[in-house]
Amino acid sequence: MSKRASEPGGELQGLGRDLRAAVRGDVDLSVTARALHTMDASNYRRVPAAVVAPRDADDVAAALAVCRERHVPVVARGAGTSIAGQATGAGVVLDFTRHLRRITALDPEARTAVVQPGVVLDDLRAAAAPHGLTFGPDPSTHNRCTLGGMVGNNSCGSHSVAYGATADNVHELSVIDGRGDTHRLGRDWRGAPEGLRALVESRLELLRTGYPDLPRRISGYALDALLPERGPDLARAFCGSEGTLGVLTEATVRLVVAPRARALAVLGYADESAAAEAAPGLLPYGPLTVEGMAADLVRGAEGLPRGGAWLFVETGGASPAEARARAGDLVRAADALHAVVVDDPARQRALWRVREDASGTATRMPDEADGSPGGEAWPGWEDCAVPPARLGPYLRDFRALLADHGLRGTPYGHFGDGCVHVRVDFDLISRDGVARFRRFSEEVADLVVAHGGSLSGEHGDGQARAELLPKMYGRELVGVFERVKDLWDPAGLLNPGMLVRPAPLDADLRFAPLPREPVDVAFGYPHDGGDFSAAVRRCVGVAKCRTAAPGSPTDVMCPSFRVTGEEEHSTRGRAHLLHEMLAGEVVTDGWRSTEVRDALDLCLSCKGCRSDCPVGVDMATYKAEFLHHHYAGRRRPAAHYSMGWLPRWLRAVAVTRTAPLVNALARVRPLAALGKRLGGIDARRAVPEVAPRTFRRWWRTGHRAGTAAGPRAVLWPDTFTDHLSPEVGEAAVRVMEAAGIAVELPPPGVCCGLTYVSTGQLDRARAVLRGTLERMAPLVEAGVPVVVLEPSCAAALRSDLTELLGDDPRAHRLAAAVRTFAQAVEELAPAWQPPRVDRPVTGQTHCHQHAVLGDAAERRLRAKAGLTGELTGGCCGLAGNFGFERGHHEVSVACAEEQLLPAVREARREGRGEAVVLADGFSCRTQLDQLAGVRGRHLAEVLAEALGKA
Repeated sequence: MSKRASEPGGELQGLGRDLRAAVRGDVDLSVTARALHTMDASNYRRVPAAVVAPRDADDVAAALAVCRERHVPVVARGAGTSIAGQATGAGVVLDFTRHLRRITALDPEARTAVVQPGVVLDDLRAAAAPHGLTFGPDPSTHNRCTLGGMVGNNSCGSHSVAYGATADNVHELSVIDGRGDTHRLGRDWRGAPEGLRALVESRLELLRTGYPDLPRRISGYALDALLPERGPDLARAFCGSEGTLGVLTEATVRLVVAPRARALAVLGYADESAAAEAAPGLLPYGPLTVEGMAADLVRGAEGLPRGGAWLFVETGGASPAEARARAGDLVRAADALHAVVVDDPARQRALWRVREDASGTATRMPDEADGSPGGEAWPGWEDCAVPPARLGPYLRDFRALLADHGLRGTPYGHFGDGCVHVRVDFDLISRDGVARFRRFSEEVADLVVAHGGSLSGEHGDGQARAELLPKMYGRELVGVFERVKDLWDPAGLLNPGMLVRPAPLDADLRFAPLPREPVDVAFGYPHDGGDFSAAVRRCVGVAKCRTAAPGSPTDVMCPSFRVTGEEEHSTRGRAHLLHEMLAGEVVTDGWRSTEVRDALDLCLSCKGCRSDCPVGVDMATYKAEFLHHHYAGRRRPAAHYSMGWLPRWLRAVAVTRTAPLVNALARVRPLAALGKRLGGIDARRAVPEVAPRTFRRWWRTGHRAGTAAGPRAVLWPDTFTDHLSPEVGEAAVRVMEAAGIAVELPPPGVCCGLTYVSTGQLDRARAVLRGTLERMAPLVEAGVPVVVLEPSCAAALRSDLTELLGDDPRAHRLAAAVRTFAQAVEELAPAWQPPRVDRPVTGQTHCHQHAVLGDAAERRLRAKAGLTGELTGGCCGLAGNFGFERGHHEVSVACAEEQLLPAVREARREGRGEAVVLADGFSCRTQLDQLAGVRGRHLAEVLAEALGKA
């Protein structure tokens, strides 16, 4: 077990004691807390001594006092999505997301709001929306970034061409400086630390000439905001100081009128340089956004116009017609290759997700022509800005510089403001790679300055660019920055190493402590070169998993975080813990770590992150891998035997034909209670009944062989269909035969290994899958499609099979043969018209279907049958064995209450009592039955019933 902070030694023990005595909020020195806060979304890593979640400004002041007394650095942190390293630190991390997240006032008349630093931007926008207002700046992380972080970085976002940066939208700030003094900063000198005015007035000439004139200039301290001719604005000058001058405790921000209607024009160009050159010409038309991105960042071009790069140009109006007319004017002026105008809000959101996911998508280079993984890319040179008119030439020079260094990267960003984001495929592990990273950074800084630009146009300098500020500002002005820092923070304890007197840009790299050789693992990780470390490195910290609501109605990730709100229960938090497990500095006992085990315990293995995470983190696989190693040679939890071995137990029941006896015993409460206690099953869960007649037995004895002479298909008798819901299999046979498909069953003994995989019994899973490949070989070699009714089993055969047995060609052939029920009907009987049901539907798309299989065929089949309406996203919460396991019940129920159960209740409230509750997964149907008394049905059952009425 790792050394816990309940027993820390020496200085840490004293620091924790003093902080707990002074602070009413949470003080956490545990291994888990420290490991979770070693990184943000940058290339950097520092291990904090403690994490403090203050309850109010007094707590902040008290924590700062303790740190001053002990000479411990302090880092203020919001959502931890900073990209330059400024949310990492080796001292005390102040976490504002736990308690200081209230909107304390909102004045629609004055168009202002008073917020605490932990308020999430989308929460502020939601509070302002009923008044027709919004907060203008909107980074792509708007659903998890905090106002405190936005002030610290002077964040901008896609609407900056209309609303400016955070500094343009701040009225007053309350901050505590390094001495512990509180300041109220606004549009005058009141609240300035002693000596600041005198320093500024002594260097007026330098401040007037030392700053480039461009819309996106975030680098350095904004001391030109204190020039007398502009009217000194201390609040503006404080924005972008990255927690190096003071700690924000409250902000009064300005709100803007939100357009009643919006339209989105997407303009296609030959490449990003052509798009960049076109952007300035659109500004006179008053757009709300002018965003650019190239084709190599787009996973699928559906809905995009023809082109190799695009501008996303949003317009507003008092009505949809006005907004669309303005978009039309832009299109006519744009001289684009092709353009589309979208005014449907749902389609707009879908297109905006393409742009917002770019910060994650850009971290994975496109795959090579031979299909090998394209490699990793990192934010080492993330967000410079040049005058918009210089953006096209700059991008050409930038591409040439990349080529000179043998690097690849894909620019995207706020082209209307001349701001470019890019992730570059730096090698940040080897000594030569890190040296090239430094050389490139120095040369590209010279290039930006030559084009009249700013090293940072949005995300701040942090550690990534601060060392290079003399290239942009000169030594003299950087010296003034240092003097300003000393006036606010004479002891240098506030976020040291950032922005002034910086740490080297190639120090503290997050990958330095990771193993240099691949770790011995069970899964193949084919998309990561077989390297578990590379798989864990996929998480770059953009924290799309750390949201209070799904990113879209169909998203799944991350249900456990949405229930608990704890970082350790987010995909990012778990990935960071695995990173620290591999690093071995904070988490010191490797695969035996109880901290990692506990964080993974509430992972539902829904696989939502596999599809919803912009970089495709697959935490379900990582969890199975960890459990495999964690329990190697040791006794496992009882649930791993009772439910992990479920196929074995149910086959025994079928062979002995004791299903009636088992069901009768399960109805005897004392026996059921004893069985659940021994099996690690929550006492509140009812054990599902075993079917008296299995699906296979029905096939042998009760099925009248069809006469279909059409294409063959193997119907997979998964454990759940075969033993627990054979009626689903029977319905599928009836529908497929009606569609002219010749159905057959595979030989006995086949299994997808799902329950062994989900409990981390990977040796057993491989053995089961090898046996399956032997039995399925003749059918697969004959090219017969394999139809799997249970989405989890289909996903296991589609993905887990090839990752566990990737060196066996038969595994790849079987995976390629797998079809869902709807996919099979569509593919094998394209002309077949299903019976008309003509009823609304409610329910939930299975999370594994969403993540691995896709549901396009299901949507089309429902539409053909007249089944109208949308299914929800999210996870039902039962998730196979998860919801049955002792200790998971509350989380399981809360997951169901997030989307699935409310959708079913809403259908009833709206008088849609005839609505069909669709749930293709056995777990989803069980959850509906046990929590709501509602019968969920597989799509095959609904169609089979309609056939009987036809």
